[in-house]
Amino acid sequence: MGWIMEEGVIKRLVASVKCGVCGRGYRADSISILGYRQDLWFLWADCPACHTQCLMTVVVKESREPELITSDLTKAELDRFKGMGRLSTDEMLDAHNFLKNFDGDFSQLFSQR
Repeated sequence: MGWIMEEGVIKRLVASVKCGVCGRGYRADSISILGYRQDLWFLWADCPACHTQCLMTVVVKESREPELITSDLTKAELDRFKGMGRLSTDEMLDAHNFLKNFDGDFSQLFSQR
């Protein structure tokens, strides 16, 4: 990938990050790429909600095979999930809506069950 194509991808990825001060999401147009070297990208972001500015360092590694980044699952659990089908659009929307409205109170969530 060239610089121009990667710049858009990097900005969209970082736009999914939440501001550490107010918790709102960044917008791609509020992120500036200062430069990069190999897998390391340096960005400047301005929160569109509270206007807090921050410097970010992002590591991006390209590979054909996705890397497993969790060790939380046992081999049996991994095997079980491999056999499951893909999520439907409705399931994705349900998860999105739940997370969008979730206040982070897990003790309240689990006491409801």
